[in-house]
Amino acid sequence: MTTLPEVRIGEPIRQQALSVFPLYSEPGSTVEYLLADEAIGSGSVAVEEVDEGGSVPDLLVRNTSESRVLFLEGEELWGAKQNRVLNTSVLIAAHGTTKIPVSCVEQGRWRYLSRQFSHSGSHSSSKLRAMLKASVARSVKAERGHRSDQGGVWREVSRQSASLGTSSETGAMADTYEHYRERLEEFRQGLKYVEGATGLAVAVGQQIVSIDLFDRPETCRKVWDRLLSGMVMDALEAEQPEKCAEVADVEALLGRLRGSSWEPSPAVGEGREYRSEVDERTHGSTLVCDGSVLHGSVVVAS
Repeated sequence: MTTLPEVRIGEPIRQQALSVFPLYSEPGSTVEYLLADEAIGSGSVAVEEVDEGGSVPDLLVRNTSESRVLFLEGEELWGAKQNRVLNTSVLIAAHGTTKIPVSCVEQGRWRYLSRQFSHSGSHSSSKLRAMLKASVARSVKAERGHRSDQGGVWREVSRQSASLGTSSETGAMADTYEHYRERLEEFRQGLKYVEGATGLAVAVGQQIVSIDLFDRPETCRKVWDRLLSGMVMDALEAEQPEKCAEVADVEALLGRLRGSSWEPSPAVGEGREYRSEVDERTHGSTLVCDGSVLHGSVVVAS
């Protein structure tokens, strides 16, 4: 399997500049896993710096559970020497220890707040994800692993903070989200999970900025609010549009994705990755295990 599965697009739910289109696909995955926040919260997974000195682009995951654990591209981890986000989706083996590729989203701190990371419950914005996915794609193509443009990440975190009128002593993305906690909750209440959805396409104004698709509704339900947290930050920067994206816009993007080339590449953990560059602004990736797309994602730079 080298691309996103066939999907049915539902009618959008809208909140100010944000439009969310539920996506429906045939669930058929037999792959059992926990999500990272579940595993970290239960204590069955520990996420730490790779050693006492730490390494900005890497973290160490120790899974002591009987289950695989799925980390998602763009999700944020708090703690240790600085907050990080995942550069790509990773499936950690049961009882496995894996070094995962990350980017720093807290430029002004390099000291321990805790020995282990916790899960923030937040996700990167589409702007940050687009920058991450494009730079990681270049790194993978050059056989340098899943490295991001760390300088670009810091610039985007700083740009977003300035655009939204927030400040942070350590340049932490989390501080911008905390400043807008009440607004985030307003959007969550207006954009609740749609029963049966296995994914979602998100637009800011007329532009589709992201697509995320999972192997089962249960996963989509659990990560729905978290994924939208980043998109809400995009919407807070946007003016109320005169026109909004429609189902046809999602169909057009999916059609372009199906017609593009998907290249296999080694996954960080278990499974296999496939990546596609539709154009210089549009990048996609899928994490496939046992024939099922556990997480397919597409971001469009705006």
